[in-house]
Amino acid sequence: MKTTQTEDGVIVEVFVKPKARSFRIVVEGDEVVVFCEEEPVKGRVNREIVKEFSKLLRRKVELLSGLTSKQKRLLIRDAEKSEVERVLLGQTG
Repeated sequence: MKTTQTEDGVIVEVFVKPKARSFRIVVEGDEVVVFCEEEPVKGRVNREIVKEFSKLLRRKVELLSGLTSKQKRLLIRDAEKSEVERVLLGQTG
């Protein structure tokens, strides 16, 4: 899992698969794969990811890069790397 601790929080690199049946997060090896229900139109997927990660981690989440890419970097504000990894690994399945 590609996570980096910074002074602002934790950066998580994710790979997005849009138009899935339901929103879910799967950790495959060192990659975090996010299945989104939305279509990649007008930032819908980005909004869904930020909303769902915020709800899951109970933190402010920002999209750092990958606005129009399937490869995205998220900043989880005021979080610890171990906490983020534990929550994401708990979502696998």
